[in-house]
Amino acid sequence: MRFAARLNADDILKLGSEAPLAKAPYGAAPQQYAELRLPEGKGPFPVVVVIHGGCWIQYATTQYTAHLASALLKEGWATWNLEYRRAHEDGGGWPGTFLDAGRGVDALREAARKYPLDLGRVVAMGHSAGGQLALWAAGRGRIPRGSELHTGSPLPLCGVVSLAGIADMRAYADRGPRDCVAGELLVMGGTPAEQPARYAAASPIELLPLRTPQVLVWGEEDSIVPERLFEDYEKRARQAGDSVEIVRVQNAGHHELCSAEAAGWKQITDAVRRLLR
Repeated sequence: MRFAARLNADDILKLGSEAPLAKAPYGAAPQQYAELRLPEGKGPFPVVVVIHGGCWIQYATTQYTAHLASALLKEGWATWNLEYRRAHEDGGGWPGTFLDAGRGVDALREAARKYPLDLGRVVAMGHSAGGQLALWAAGRGRIPRGSELHTGSPLPLCGVVSLAGIADMRAYADRGPRDCVAGELLVMGGTPAEQPARYAAASPIELLPLRTPQVLVWGEEDSIVPERLFEDYEKRARQAGDSVEIVRVQNAGHHELCSAEAAGWKQITDAVRRLLR
């Protein structure tokens, strides 16, 4: 089945998914967990960390990315579908939402004690606000020790696939859709002018070079996170020495990028495969 462009979030939730093998907690809060799915075979398997978006607030959970995490199994990759406390929840917002994303990625070390996971081949894939978190997870080793977001010994990633990810949070605060900008201001605790140090520690463009290969995927008809909002990111990332690839998906809006049955799926899986070589 092939969808026309402009799926919405409810359409994605109706797509099929496999039940996870395990629900692995990385903290005491009910939102601090990841869903582990394993492909057939003995492993050890490369891992794709999947991070949902939803403007950092209530619009999405791991249910939104369960279809994506399940579809990736067919490529022979394990998936780690990550949940985190969002800005409207206790413990979420600044700095909890970001610390959860980092701790959730690092929790793969504990999971690998029990399951056949190849921690030398881990790619983070995030959609929308989850794309910001995926890029941030790759660059968080550059966050100064004095920041609330500093983490010692973050798990190295061999690449990031950002699906309509918010790579420049300052630009998005100025020019993004009102509802999503409201979520950004909530998770950051204010505007870039009000919280400059927070944006410096959380916005991927301000952590460059990430020192991790990146594939930035954009739907050409995306009106929620269009590529034009982040025209400087690719240029600045390359100037900083990062490897950056741009993938433009024709006939795709914002949500199509999370469907294995929509335009661009092969482009996305091919990108992951290149990063895992």
